Amino acid sequence: MRIIAASILFAVLLTPKSLLAQSTKPDTAKTATNTTPATVKPGYPRAVGYLSFIFNTVTFTKDGATYNFSHNSTSIGFPVGVNVLYSDKFGFSYEFTPTIKSTAASSKVSNLLFDPGIMFRFEHGFTFIPRLAFETSGRYGFTPVFNQIYARTKYVNYFIAGSLPTRFGNSETPSLGINIQLGFIFN
Repeated sequence: MRIIAASILFAVLLTPKSLLAQSTKPDTAKTATNTTPATVKPGYPRAVGYLSFIFNTVTFTKDGATYNFSHNSTSIGFPVGVNVLYSDKFGFSYEFTPTIKSTAASSKVSNLLFDPGIMFRFEHGFTFIPRLAFETSGRYGFTPVFNQIYARTKYVNYFIAGSLPTRFGNSETPSLGINIQLGFIFN
């Protein structure tokens, strides 16, 4: 329960004053020869970091559905990553996600996930990232991620993402999950 409270506090502290995204118009700067603003485009390639937290809401296997927050057990991941942006349309993302599992008896880091992926960037802050997945638990697979920036500030962009982790291996049945992720990207 403490992990949930800490996660909610984390989200509230990171939430911008206005939940409406600012305009995506490029920054302007005055030119040296006149006082008319000139459009300044970001240079590529460039790297940006991000922090977030992720909840697995449900996982499906051939044996049925398993819900997070059930049976006195809760898991939360803390993805940390770097996005290398090559253009307005394309990039590459490197992400590490330690997962903490909390039960009535204990809490511990239960897994570390490395999931790199190609970023397909679209207008209005939408990004699709098909990721590979390699877990220290012995599982592997892929994770399609659907990411949307919902608020922009000068220093950070706030995002929400949905993902469908598909896992195989480690003598377990294949699984498909549904995750929700909240976080911010440093500009």
